[in-house]
Amino acid sequence: MLSIRHSRRDFLRSGVGLAGLTLPTFLQARNSSLSSAASAKACIIIYTWGGMSHFESFDPKPEAPVDLRGEFKPIPTATPGMQFCEHVPLLAKHSEKLAVVRSVHHKQGGHQQGMYVTLTGHDPVPGIKAKGRNNHPSLTSMLSYFHDPAVGTPAAIRMPYSMYDNGKQMAGEGAGWLGSKHDPILLRTPAGEPYGGVNRYTDRELNLLLNLEKERVSGRNALLEQLEGTLSARVGSGTAYDQLDHFRKMASDILLGSPVRKAYDLESEDPRIRAMYGDHMGGQSLLLSRRLVEAGVPVVQAVCSASDLAGGGGDNWDTHRDHFPKMKNRLLPVFDRAASALLTDLEMRGMLEETLVVFLTDFGRTPKINGNGGRDHHPGVYSLVLAGGGIRGGQVYGSSDRKGAEPGSDPCSPADVHATVYRAMGINPDMELHDQQGRPFRICDGQPLPLT
Repeated sequence: MLSIRHSRRDFLRSGVGLAGLTLPTFLQARNSSLSSAASAKACIIIYTWGGMSHFESFDPKPEAPVDLRGEFKPIPTATPGMQFCEHVPLLAKHSEKLAVVRSVHHKQGGHQQGMYVTLTGHDPVPGIKAKGRNNHPSLTSMLSYFHDPAVGTPAAIRMPYSMYDNGKQMAGEGAGWLGSKHDPILLRTPAGEPYGGVNRYTDRELNLLLNLEKERVSGRNALLEQLEGTLSARVGSGTAYDQLDHFRKMASDILLGSPVRKAYDLESEDPRIRAMYGDHMGGQSLLLSRRLVEAGVPVVQAVCSASDLAGGGGDNWDTHRDHFPKMKNRLLPVFDRAASALLTDLEMRGMLEETLVVFLTDFGRTPKINGNGGRDHHPGVYSLVLAGGGIRGGQVYGSSDRKGAEPGSDPCSPADVHATVYRAMGINPDMELHDQQGRPFRICDGQPLPLT
């Protein structure tokens, strides 16, 4: 929090502060602290961009008519009475670590809108922009605000690319009114094969691999040039200067010996562990997530798919066409292997109890299968999953109705999921912050679910 991150003198000297926050926010934050009773010290957010089907993952409907339940079968998990889709058998073995929430719902049916409400806990307003400072902060950014990692270690990292839909970058991944200092560092995953061998990176991601073996000065300059290319604000403005200064310092610190630099070198990982995650971008991104958390990064957000999700169809979770072969042959095996490897790896290293893992997605998919053999967008009800960090595994919260169309019991919202994450991380979800105009904002409008 700001009371740890800056001295009062530094904060006052900055006017509204480099984070874009007011003095009341600073004083309030100074007098608040993370709960000593919190189990989770770090958080990994796994995002399945495009909208993962709840039917073909964590909420199969074997009793529904065949035109709704689809062609896959349910399988038992390690938890009596809990069933998953047959194509996530590895995660089924981890069910005693998982809290499955089957009653999440909202009203946003578009990818931008669904992603925004999922990541920020708030409905979008018309005209939101990808890097707008009036946006609500993402869950990733808000969590990072309450942590103070070592010098050279970012408070939040997201990877391996920004989320796009049909060529347009989506709003909701940044810090919004928290200010540029709390934007997660965008990091490119240095390994993993994309589907078809094509990478579609869509932003100037930070690629530390280019600098791992270089001399300090040349490596620092190359990285700074790359970081400067990410700035969209006009040169000469106060915002641009503050952001540039922040990223300059971060780049220098990383290159001059931060544990993040070493964590980024996946070649140094045990080959057996790398193989366990799978040689694809999804798996290697989750492996890097574990290494970054182990290196002291408090919050990591990873997009997990078989390949990139730059938009335009193809190998992604937006399965309007050929839903069942895509899920069976590519999407679910990649996700199942990578996510189960992460849980196994964290447990083997004794990190799971202090690392909260949160599975998020835009929305679910429609009960009715369309004429192209696909399922369409469905925010009416879907499933999310939490694990580790003090979350009690082997449980299901809420339910969808018989058709998987709407909540059947204990309906909850993305904001409630956020409140649950904050509580697990020892953060009071009712805390109020102020933006740079002095307007008060509660960090969360939801209520924690009883999952701990």
